[in-house]
Amino acid sequence: MSESRYFPKFLLEDISQMKTLGLVCFFFCLAFAISIAAPRPTADPLSGTWTGDCGPSPTHRNQVTVELKWDGKVLSGTVNPSSDKIALQKCTFDAKTGAIHMEADAKSRRGGDVHYVIDGNVEKNTMTGSWNHDARKGDFKLTKQ
Repeated sequence: MSESRYFPKFLLEDISQMKTLGLVCFFFCLAFAISIAAPRPTADPLSGTWTGDCGPSPTHRNQVTVELKWDGKVLSGTVNPSSDKIALQKCTFDAKTGAIHMEADAKSRRGGDVHYVIDGNVEKNTMTGSWNHDARKGDFKLTKQ
């Protein structure tokens, strides 16, 4: 039997319009859900300002600021960018493991050359690890600002 037998024509037109509106709403909701569920590129885990401390023991610490720039392949940066800038060299970062390696050449208080080797790990917004130069070694902890 035909629907027109039971419903007046104007109601059939309203039902047709409601079906069309329902389909439009369904596809809009589907598109919205897909856009939310789609993977988004993760934020750069390294680039930016890192602050914290380093030192040879828990009681002998120095405040440090590190500016890092990572383009996904090349890591570069500066220690204490506002004063006594020390350029980082031979920097590497393994995004899969969070392992980071940096080296830096600085002057000691007596004017001699000091070569630092820094190894650490980045987990979320925290970088921890160890450093050494000559016969001295210590640790560090930095937080991304």
